[in-house]
Amino acid sequence: EVQLVESGGGLVQPGGYLRLSCAASGFTFSGYAMSWYRQAPGKERDRVAQISRAGGVTNYADSVKHRFTISRDNTKNTVYLQMNSLKPEDTAVYYCGAWVEGYDYWGQGTQVTVSS
Repeated sequence: EVQLVESGGGLVQPGGYLRLSCAASGFTFSGYAMSWYRQAPGKERDRVAQISRAGGVTNYADSVKHRFTISRDNTKNTVYLQMNSLKPEDTAVYYCGAWVEGYDYWGQGTQVTVSS
């Protein structure tokens, strides 16, 4: 079965940085685009970044553009989210997602807290 496991979250100060990882299994990873989403307290889940199958095309939400970078390593079945210049408003649970064989899949999420 499809499994997505996020890791790398934690507590950081404003202006700090963090790198999230998502380990995928149960499908041919290199055959699918991958995304990162986040959900802040009291808000809906929003997509923050997306990457094509080979990693050549990326898309970002305006709120994270120029600060976050999505990448993938198809030899390790892993997608990453490098987050720089973090702001308090980046505080959220971060999820990786995949659309595989007509279904949406999500990991358990990893908490990112940006605070002084």
